[in-house]
Parts: sequence; structure tokens; C-alpha cells
Amino acid sequence: MTLLSKLTIALLAACASAISLPARAADSATPLVTVAQVDLARYAGAWYEIALLPNRFQKQCVADTQARYRLDGERVEVVNRCRKASGEVERTAGHAKTVEGSGNAKLRVTFFWPFYGNYWVLDLDPDYQQVLVGEPSRKFGWILSRTPHMDEAKLQALLDKAESLGYDRKAFQRTPQTQPLD
Repeated sequence: MTLLSKLTIALLAACASAISLPARAADSATPLVTVAQVDLARYAGAWYEIALLPNRFQKQCVADTQARYRLDGERVEVVNRCRKASGEVERTAGHAKTVEGSGNAKLRVTFFWPFYGNYWVLDLDPDYQQVLVGEPSRKFGWILSRTPHMDEAKLQALLDKAESLGYDRKAFQRTPQTQPLD
């Protein structure tokens, strides 16, 4: 068999396996859809991190990650806390501004001005008890709950939603909530 024949067979095999793979509902080229509206007064308060896509700015956090949001005039005050491996609690404070025309579902958050990141509300239950948050590149994502523990079925439903939006659901890691900070 010639080299050209081997390459042709390899290419056909690769194409056949790609065609047989299930198509993802969305990918990073597909625009990311948020919820239509977020009532920031209802959204304010404590949220416990249930799962996240690991990222460099949270690498020191090993457990008990929590976010607290408070309305402060035209912005939202943000305080993130987590437990480090040493047992110490790390605290980071910043603020967020809403993106005009987004129904408050898109925010721009900064912990180190003038650098801002996207914080988009992708799924929010009607009672404001669980939320899926992400951003357009799909490199960052969080599942948050008002309580330190979330019902497994609700967590799986939010992971399904993330996957339908083009996120890699297997990349999400659970956050231990062993000694909640509040």
C-alpha cells in the first residue's frame, strides 16, 4: 500500500469518526445567550460556589468559596471569599457595572481597576436560589447556590444547560463547602 493510500484511508477514517460524534448544541463561535432580566435587588446577598471551571485567579481556593453582592448606587459591590489550603480565609473585593441594554443579565466586574471581566447570568431559577454564570469565551463558568449544598438534580440540570450553551460540562469541578464562611 502506498503512502498516499494510507493517508487517504486515515483521512477517511478521521472524517467518518467526526461525522459519527454527537454534535454539540453550541460552541464558542455561537453567541452566548443570557437570561432576559435580572432583578439585582433579589440577586444581592450571599451565593455559595457549588462548581466552577478552574481558573488561575481562584487557584489558591480549596473550599468554602462564597460571593456576596450588595447594591451600591449604580454599581454592585462584590466580595469573594474562600478557604485556602492553610485554613486561612482569603478575601477579594471589587465592583460590577451593568451592561446597558442587557436587562442586568450582563455585568462587567473588576477586582483590579482598570481591568474588567464579563459576568453573564446564563440561567437563574425564578426564586433566585441557583444560578449559572459565565462569559462569552466559555473559559470561565460558575454554578452558585444560596445554600452551601445543592440538590444533585438541580446541579445536573445546570450542567446540562452549560453544555447546551457550548461549555464542557466535564471540565466543571465541584467546590467543597465544608465550613461555610457565614
